[in-house]
Amino acid sequence: MNRQEMLSQIPELLSFAASPRVVRIPPEMNVPMTDRAARLLDTPPLRRLSQVSQLGLVGLVYPGATHSRMEHSLGVYRNALMFLQRLVTTKRFAEVVDPRGAERFLLASLLHDVGHWPFCHPIEDMRLPGVPRHEQRARRIIGDAEIADRIRNDWQIEPDEVCDLLDGKDLSDENQALSSLLSGPIDVDKMDYLIRDSLHAGVPYGRNFDTGRLIGSLAIHPSRPRLAITDKGRTAAEMMVFSRYIMFSEVYWHPTVRSATAMLQRAIYQLHERLDMDSMCELTDAPWIERLLMASAGTDVQWLTQGLFGPKRRLFKEIGQFSVLDSPQIHASLAGRPYPWLVRCSESFARLASAAIGRRVGPTHVLIDAPPQKLEVDINVDVVDEQGIVRTLGDVSPVAAVLARQQFDNFVKRVRIFVCPELRDSITPQQAREILEAAVEQTPDAT
Repeated sequence: MNRQEMLSQIPELLSFAASPRVVRIPPEMNVPMTDRAARLLDTPPLRRLSQVSQLGLVGLVYPGATHSRMEHSLGVYRNALMFLQRLVTTKRFAEVVDPRGAERFLLASLLHDVGHWPFCHPIEDMRLPGVPRHEQRARRIIGDAEIADRIRNDWQIEPDEVCDLLDGKDLSDENQALSSLLSGPIDVDKMDYLIRDSLHAGVPYGRNFDTGRLIGSLAIHPSRPRLAITDKGRTAAEMMVFSRYIMFSEVYWHPTVRSATAMLQRAIYQLHERLDMDSMCELTDAPWIERLLMASAGTDVQWLTQGLFGPKRRLFKEIGQFSVLDSPQIHASLAGRPYPWLVRCSESFARLASAAIGRRVGPTHVLIDAPPQKLEVDINVDVVDEQGIVRTLGDVSPVAAVLARQQFDNFVKRVRIFVCPELRDSITPQQAREILEAAVEQTPDAT
């Protein structure tokens, strides 16, 4: 039996055709479960993900967006099976990946979110001391006995081999190829969360691309160990780029979601030294929120946490927004700044605003939301035409290139100023601009 035939005999791939055990997830998807996959799914660290929200604060704007990271992990695992089902039919994949590597990929797809904790992405973005990153937690959790024993006994694979695939530290050809399936312009993660988040948010934007056509076009680059697509999948890939752009614009970076995010970040910034962040990371949503509310009681950020998680929603209001297109200098002066600097700048804004409007503006009454300088829409998937010529999607699709580079970076990623609701009508957009420019000038780069 050659390697290609051995790949096709992986138990999980065989179960994909006809499995006696399935887990049902939206939208009407069956996720086949072999005995060893089911035993892994039943470990406490993975069960915990059923009580951790996939989208966190997005649920304040889209009430249906309360699905869990468990549901998403199952969707990613199902995509991994579909990716493998397609790729094992290609000779090039078998040249780079052996059956053991394919099984590591399946494990990584099911475990890729195991290190996440409530609201971790916006909190990690602040890069505060003592706040662990979810990737670090994932390695520790996978190495613990609860999961490690399952991986060793059921799969005959070492836990570190799965972790090396998740964090991309192993640069072997096999790991590079498999990592590109887990994290890249087109991967098992994005293909699930776009569809799933769109479904639960109640919007169509993330479902407007042809997943069947895209998966049917998957290939491995003819000379490099990474995922590519054939020319037949180009249009589907363009639509996926567009779907991601719209989902960021209308859901993930909705102005009200950004307001809630800014409120949570400021509360955590003020409270993180009195919170045991390591133990917070072990919690699920409800106890995590309860502990945050308790820690904020009697502090100057209590009204922020109550506005987010109390009995009455009370979110800050936007008084100014600045994109690369309409305000390049302001945007450049704030985008990518360290979070402590943004706090000092918002405090300068509050002092200047108090003088400008003749009314007290407290230091926690103003929040500045400035996006990090990173490319959110990566379009550089390789497209292989019938003659074997390889070009990137951006080269063969001007539409995709414009969406990713100009529209997303220059339009969606805006700097925003939020104030408490009582101040919204007291500061005009022009005043907000002028005060912000002065606040930037008055805020030193270091304390």
